[in-house]
Amino acid sequence: MEGKILTLEDLKILFRPLTQAEELKADRLIDTVYEILQQEAKRVGKDLQTMIDQGDLSLRVLQSVIADIVGRTLMTATNQEPVSQFTQSALGYSVSGTYLVPGGGIYVKKSELARLGLRRQRVGVMDVYGLDQGD
Repeated sequence: MEGKILTLEDLKILFRPLTQAEELKADRLIDTVYEILQQEAKRVGKDLQTMIDQGDLSLRVLQSVIADIVGRTLMTATNQEPVSQFTQSALGYSVSGTYLVPGGGIYVKKSELARLGLRRQRVGVMDVYGLDQGD
C-alpha cells in the first residue's frame, strides 16, 4: 500500500474538524482500523487492496467506512462509560442506561462490512419434512 488509504485531511472533510489531541489519536486509529478491516477481509478470503485494484471495491467507499469507524471511536468517551441513552426516575429509585460500546474499543458494524463486500454468506439446506434420502 502506497501511503495512507485515508489521511487526516480526508478525515476532517468526511467527519469534522479535529482538535490537536484528536488528530494524534485519529492518525493511529486510521492505520488500526485499516488493519482490522484487512483482517476481516482475510477471514472471508479477500484482500482489500486487491479488491480495489480489480474494481470490486471503490477506494472512496473504503475511505468512507474507515472515516465512519474512526469518527465513532473518537466520539466514544474514554473518561466515563459511553451511554447513548439514559433514564432516571425519582421516588422509585430507577436508573438505566444503554451503552454505546459495551466494553469500549473499536467496533465494526455488520452494515460496514456489507458495504465493503465482506459479509460472509452462508448457504445451507434444511430438510423440514424429513424427505432427504441421503444414502
